Amino acid sequence: QVQLVESGGGLVRAGSSLRLSCASSGRTFGRFAMGWFRQAPGKEQEFVAAISWSGRNTDYADSLKGRFTISRDNGKNTVYLQVNSLKPEDTAVYYCAAAAWDGTWTDGSKYNYWGQGTQVTVSS
Repeated sequence: QVQLVESGGGLVRAGSSLRLSCASSGRTFGRFAMGWFRQAPGKEQEFVAAISWSGRNTDYADSLKGRFTISRDNGKNTVYLQVNSLKPEDTAVYYCAAAAWDGTWTDGSKYNYWGQGTQVTVSS
């Protein structure tokens, strides 16, 4: 099974930035579409961002466009999520996921593998 490990979360002040990373153990990382999702306390999981095999195509939740940027480095088997101007409502566990089918999937059911998540907490 492919293993995904997120890192980069933490406790930060509102207005600050973080770069989350997701490292994959897979040998064919470049053939997986990748996505980021998040789940806040008491809320359902929501789509954050997605990126295709090549990294040339991306998609974002409408409410997050302009603040969140997804990217990937296939040579390092890593996908990133740059988050800027963080708000308290961004507090959540952030998960990365891998999909065997190429695309920019916004539906979590499209993804075959999931990481354990990294906690992002934004204080006022």
